[in-house]
Amino acid sequence: MIAAGEVVQRPASVVKELMENAVDAGADQVTVVIQDAGRTLIQVIDNGCGMSPDQAVLCFERHATSKLQTAEDLNNILTFGFRGEALASIAAVAEVTLKTRREEDEAGCEVVFADSEHVSTEEVAASRGANFSVRNLFYNVPARRKFLKSDSVEFKHIVSEFTRVALTRPDVGFTLTHNGKDVYVLRPAKSMKFRIQDVLGANVANEVVDVRAETSVVRVNGYVGRPTSARKALGNQFFFINGRFFKSPYLHKAVMKAYENLLPEGVTPSYFLYLETDPQAIDVNIHPTKTEIKFEDDSVIFQILFASIKEALGKNSFGESIDFDREGVPDIPSFGKNFDEFRQVSEPQLGVDESFNPFDNDGFPSVDSPFSNTFPSSGAQGEWNHGQDHEYRPSSGYVPGTFVAQREDYGKLFEDKLAPGKSVLTLQGKYIITTSRSGLMVININRAMERLMYDRFLDALSKNAHVTQTALFPVTVHVGVENMCLFEEHSKMLAALGFDIAPFGVDTIVVNGVPEGYSAEAGKVHTVIGDLLLILAEDHNALPEMMMANMASKFARLGSLSADQITNPVEAQRLIDDLFACENPEYTSSGRRIVSIISIDDIDKRF
Repeated sequence: MIAAGEVVQRPASVVKELMENAVDAGADQVTVVIQDAGRTLIQVIDNGCGMSPDQAVLCFERHATSKLQTAEDLNNILTFGFRGEALASIAAVAEVTLKTRREEDEAGCEVVFADSEHVSTEEVAASRGANFSVRNLFYNVPARRKFLKSDSVEFKHIVSEFTRVALTRPDVGFTLTHNGKDVYVLRPAKSMKFRIQDVLGANVANEVVDVRAETSVVRVNGYVGRPTSARKALGNQFFFINGRFFKSPYLHKAVMKAYENLLPEGVTPSYFLYLETDPQAIDVNIHPTKTEIKFEDDSVIFQILFASIKEALGKNSFGESIDFDREGVPDIPSFGKNFDEFRQVSEPQLGVDESFNPFDNDGFPSVDSPFSNTFPSSGAQGEWNHGQDHEYRPSSGYVPGTFVAQREDYGKLFEDKLAPGKSVLTLQGKYIITTSRSGLMVININRAMERLMYDRFLDALSKNAHVTQTALFPVTVHVGVENMCLFEEHSKMLAALGFDIAPFGVDTIVVNGVPEGYSAEAGKVHTVIGDLLLILAEDHNALPEMMMANMASKFARLGSLSADQITNPVEAQRLIDDLFACENPEYTSSGRRIVSIISIDDIDKRF
């Protein structure tokens, strides 16, 4: 009576099904052990109710579920699993070993399945609950195993499924271990907000506000992020219905509509929204992975969700608050109206040297000036004996350390003057205006930087000739466990581009350096890392040359947006020289124009 599709698509599918079964079994502690991103081993251990030997064999048969007793139960589903196909599908594509024992049984049993065939059943010592070991996933389906992604990508999906289940049950402890290293150790939490903090970090939990609404149709509880914490990268957006995670682009629009006029374009806030409604008013069986929900009247849910989030945002102030805490602040003495009588206030007398001319005496006051005692006398300015220590000691009593007169061959270390005959202007930090033979040349600064960085990154990727700009102070960025996998997978490419990024724990990175041209300012580094995650999250299945050019183009655009602003004509002239040293200075890698010439005729027409 239940229409179902494929269950096992990748290792993360196995983790999802086994974790949901463990929670349905009443476990308060679930441990997930992964090796080689699930290719070699996926082990899920729980302390739930366990199974008898007969049930342990029967659970691997299709539609052998014991979670539904009658057909009417399909309309009142409150458990994760109910179709009875998960274990059967897993046993069809892997070698599965189950050790289980009920509380009332003296001994447990071990059941082994491979390629949907029952291999053996033995009586063994086992703790209460169930212990599933899934080895050699897709060993009998080589085509499907071949199309699995890299270990970091597959483990990212596993972390995603683990997070979704962990966020539904704060009263259950969860542990995730990968290749012998603990990734998550989550103890039972006092509330959902504590679980969010344990899973996603304190920086996420501290940037959310409560959402509460109770109607006859649906009850809404959860948290939404502050507008200031919204990010470009999609992540930390969760919908739950009756304790089950689901995706809904339609309800996502309700959330974004509530943030209207509060967010800049292209960013998405975090939200954790838990909906509770009558099980008969929803259908959870419209998608093979049960991640989509059909509501009886989703337009009503849309309006309630929009109104509740709008109300929560309205109740909270997101501006910068003024701190009036005076603890530890020194007291400023208050003076009475008769203060001047006890302490005479004298106004300072200003002295002006009317005979002073900055163009005379190389900028020094004249000998007769009352200010001459603060500078060396004019006679000392030229009295410099090469090879001898010369110390100036005027009679006024002022003794400087060592006076060095200006020499004829004196020159600055960095000359900040343009070459004679050149005139360069910068307009609002966006454009460079200079002269050319045919008129005025206007250069788009952002696109010019993009062109320079594209050539530089393309050369770095092909020849591994990168230049890293080391930050004066390393910047620590919390990226989450899932995104750490992306940095590990693309570590060589990032190093080739000039990024110096080191892991710091399981969910944080330290940025020690950025490519030449990028800004090393902490705020801009955080923005760059967020944009970097968007680039790394994309799948690249093109030819290596095309992929290399595509990556160089994206990193160049990212670098041009985060670069320091050009503020003076010397920097502008340097950018012009570098631009016209490129092979194609007129267009960016994406075909956008960099240089435009306004001819003399066009200027004449305006007059």
